[in-house]
Amino acid sequence: MTAPLTPPPHEPSSQAAHPAQSSSQQASPPAPAGYTGVASTPHESVYGQDGPGMKTEVREAAVVTVVVALCGALLGVLWWWLAPQVQLVGAMVEGGWVVLVKDTEGEQAVGVDGTFTLLALAFGAVSAVAVFLWRRRGGVPLVVALAVGGLLGSVLAWRVGVWLGPTSDVIAHAKQVGKGVTFSAPLRLGAKGALLAWSLAGLLVHVGLTALFGPRDPEPEQLPHGAPPA
Repeated sequence: MTAPLTPPPHEPSSQAAHPAQSSSQQASPPAPAGYTGVASTPHESVYGQDGPGMKTEVREAAVVTVVVALCGALLGVLWWWLAPQVQLVGAMVEGGWVVLVKDTEGEQAVGVDGTFTLLALAFGAVSAVAVFLWRRRGGVPLVVALAVGGLLGSVLAWRVGVWLGPTSDVIAHAKQVGKGVTFSAPLRLGAKGALLAWSLAGLLVHVGLTALFGPRDPEPEQLPHGAPPA
């Protein structure tokens, strides 16, 4: 007689062997299509667009103000060197010294103011370009720094030019050179509005560069088709 065949014991299924794994797989829903990896936090995604903090911007603005203002010394030297000279002549009238303008119809005095204004406009444009290339971004502190630094630089340039030019005591100068001898008048800035040329040029150029080449606000990302909103 042959022994009856005993069926082999039933092997547990992989689902029964790993109940914890199966339950964990069923509990976690599949990731939406088009999204893989770990999503970045909102702070990480916008940090590059916000720029530095306010303290950093204030420190940078202070540096810009000082550097721009110190450049006024160079403007003063150029103004003293390039400005036309107003010629004066000394004379004796009733026993006293008087100083007269040699060429009463000349435009040298207007040229002195015009030279200062053109140089200030050029310095304002150059300083605005330099600040934009350094920061590549706008901002209220930088704009204020350009305006204040330009005004301080213009005042410094004015005083340096007057200091480098001929003495302001024209009577003493006329006595020194002698009667009827022509000498140069001291540098004078007749149009005080020229002191604002540097600041205005810096503001306009910097705002224009920021509008044309500055960073743009990021466009909102669009979700893939059929994906639920976050």
